[in-house]
Formats: sequence, structure tokens, C-alpha cells
Amino acid sequence: MKNRLMIVKVSILLALLWFAGAGRAQDTQPPQEDKPKPAAKTYGPIGNEDQDQNQTPADTLQPDERPLTGIQQPTVGTPLERHSYWVPGVSYYNFLQSNGNTQGGGNSWSSNNYVAGNLSLLENWSRSQLMLNYSGGGQFSTDPAVGNGWFQQFSATQAFNWERWQLTLLDEFAYLPQSQFGFGAGTGLMSPGIGGTLGVPTTGLGGQFNPGQSIFSAIGPRYSNVAGVQLNYVLSKRSSLTFGGIYSLLRFTDPGNIDSNEYFGNLGYNYQISRQDTIGVVYRYGSYHYIGSPQAIGDHSVQLAYGRKITGRLALQLTGGPEITNFRIPQGTGNTTRYVAGTGSATLTYTLQKGSFSVNYFHGVTPGSGVFVGATTDQVTATGSRSLTRVWSGNANLGFSRNHSLSSGQNSGQIGLNSNYDTFYGGASVARALGRNANFSLGYTAYYEQANGAVCTGTSCAASFTTHQISIGLSWHAHPFVLR
Repeated sequence: MKNRLMIVKVSILLALLWFAGAGRAQDTQPPQEDKPKPAAKTYGPIGNEDQDQNQTPADTLQPDERPLTGIQQPTVGTPLERHSYWVPGVSYYNFLQSNGNTQGGGNSWSSNNYVAGNLSLLENWSRSQLMLNYSGGGQFSTDPAVGNGWFQQFSATQAFNWERWQLTLLDEFAYLPQSQFGFGAGTGLMSPGIGGTLGVPTTGLGGQFNPGQSIFSAIGPRYSNVAGVQLNYVLSKRSSLTFGGIYSLLRFTDPGNIDSNEYFGNLGYNYQISRQDTIGVVYRYGSYHYIGSPQAIGDHSVQLAYGRKITGRLALQLTGGPEITNFRIPQGTGNTTRYVAGTGSATLTYTLQKGSFSVNYFHGVTPGSGVFVGATTDQVTATGSRSLTRVWSGNANLGFSRNHSLSSGQNSGQIGLNSNYDTFYGGASVARALGRNANFSLGYTAYYEQANGAVCTGTSCAASFTTHQISIGLSWHAHPFVLR
């Protein structure tokens, strides 16, 4: 409990420091010439909110300037904003689930209810920008294994932009009753903030930098925090250097899981070969440590990278290269201290006239999702959205992850000697706008997990389990409150 409160306080403190830092950055800037400001993204009292909920017009986007070899995933562009604003909202979601949290394959159904307050804030200055998203509230369940509790999600990004230097500070915090992988799939609970056209973009951290949580059998509530810093220095019109560092942690409130700390270092070189294409090379180091275990893992990789961006249409990023993993304590029957393999990632976002879709893939070493002391992970997620009519829209999403233990014999007591886990979620939802400020959604998601041995939670054991989930949601947000 003390650790959880400490993490919450640290996240709030970071946000306050960024507010103060951004204010100082504004005050220390020399007077600027009166230049025309870009047009605001259209919504609420700032403009017309009756636009496609799944599509932002290309002429209201500015090119994505995230470096290819950085710690953030690319986008098709960022909205042109001249206003600073904040938007509060509330939401309610009911999830009808089969089997609840058991792996015994039973036919019981439970009702899980989430009541949340939501907030998104965007603050613009001449050379800096602050983006905040928060969602949190109460969770009530008829499943005694889940019970009642609370949940919190928070993300913050503070960016500074000088002539040659770009500094970005990031933080993500979550306290959830289950795995973050697939949590709230097809609903607004997937990410913090109010979402929709008024929503502020989240940090966009690459999947390999988040604490692994892609095994559903890690039981009980858990909290995670990821704090990162990135510095990009422009060498010339075509080239730049990128430096980055991340600290993240994963903690469980129930016994039988493995708590971990992760440290990452990132050094990259970017070279723009055309207006739309960039190549680069990046070195990354990851260090994984486990609470109560003497084991530690050091991971090195050198990757080549390629990116292509077309504002408002396409964002593509590909990376790949060798990966060398070192163990503090020898592993396996051969008492090996080194594991050599490959690592890579692929990210694609593509927008259509009435919708968009995105796919993310990662292969490499991860902390182990609270179940393994280190794992080799293949993980892919995909989402797609489309306007069906003027007021109806559709959404589809899926995720798949395969985790293979790097540390045979070092697994948690919960899973015995299992060394492989395959987890999957997939579903679809529809949403209807209720006026300008409210939204109704209805969806279905299936969750599936298979292990190479029995998975036990409480008194239930099985080699695999499937959970069906039906979601019903209502959300509302106020009109934007313009700060300036």
C-alpha cells in the first residue's frame, strides 16, 4: 500500500513539475513577432463538433516530428492547435463476463461495473506543450474473486522545442484489477482521458518500453508506472541524434506473482533520405530486476530502422537487429549466462476516407508479465474504426501474445513448470453519438489463453480458458473550457 501511494504521489508530482517548468519556459522566451497562428482543430465552442468521429481532416494536421529511433511510436500527424483547453467528462461501462477470473471452464457469468471521471487537458505555449489525460473511479463486481475496488489511469507528455533541441518528458501510471493487455477492449476504458475528437493524444510509448502484462494468468490488481525522457538534437536539415531513458515498474497486490523494475537506455541516429522516408540505426539497453529474486537480466540490441510518413494518411516504422541477453545467475540445464537472438518491431497506421486502422508488432525479450523471470515475447495488436452512418461508428480490435520463459525453473509458484503462454483477445463494438456531448456503445470481446501445462487460480486448473465479454457503455463530456 505504501508503495502504491508513493507511485501515485510521484506521478502527481511529475505533472506539477511539468506545469511549473512549462510556465518558466514561457516566461523566459524573448518577445515573438506577431505571426499568424495555425487554425484550431474544430470542436465545441471553438468550432464545429459535428464532424467525422473517426477521421481528422489532413489539412488540420501538422507533420509528425517524432524521431524514427526514439521511444515513441509514429503518428499520421498531430492536430494544429492554437487554443489551450481542458475537458471533463464521466463514463459508465458494464461488462457481462463468462467464467469471471477462473480458468476452470465453468459457465458462470458475472457483472463488472466501472464508473469513471475523465479529464483531458492541452496547454500550449510558444515553445512548449503539455498534454494530460486521466480516468479513474470505482469498480464493482458480482464475482467474489474480483470484488469491489478502484482503478486509475494517467498519462502526461511535456514537450519543449528549441531551434535544434527537442526535449520530451513522459509519464504513464495505471492501477487496474487485471492485465492491461486487452483491458476495456472496444471501450473508452482502453486509455485515459475523454477520447473522441476532443481527446488529447497519449504518450505513444513503444510497446517494448511498457511493463509486460500480456499473460492473463497473472492474478489480482496491479499497478505500473513508466517515466521517460527523450532529447533529440538536429545535426543538419536531414540528420539528428536521439537520446532517451525510461524507468518502469510493475507491482501486484496479491501474492503468487513476480514484481519487476525495468531500466532502458536509447541512442539513435536518424537520416532523412526523402521528404517522406527516413532511415536510422539505434542501440538499446534494457535491465530487468525482480523483487525478492537475485536474478537480473541485461539486454543489448542494435537495430536498423526505416520509417515512412505521409501526413494525414500513413505512418510506418520498421526496426530489426541482433539481441544479446545476459543473466546474472546461469539458467537452464546448460547453466548458460548468455542468450543470443534477434529483435524487431513494426508499426503501421493508415487512414481512410471514413476510418483508420493500425497494427503494432514486437519481438524480443521482456520482463515476463509477472509470471516469468524474463521471457521472449511475440506480441501483435491491431485496431480499426469506421464511420457507418452520420451517427453510428464501428470498431474492431485484437491482440495476440506468445511468451516463452527465459528462466526455466525460476517461474512463480502459480504456474509451476509452464514455459509457454499464448494469450488472445478480439472483438468488435458499435457506438452512437447522442447529441454533441454523449456517446453510447455496445460491444463483444473474447479472451483466450493456452499454456503448455495446467494453469491454476484458486481451486480451478486447466490448460486453457476462454472468457466471453459483452460491454455496454455511456459516456458524456462537457464542452471544452478554453484557457486562452
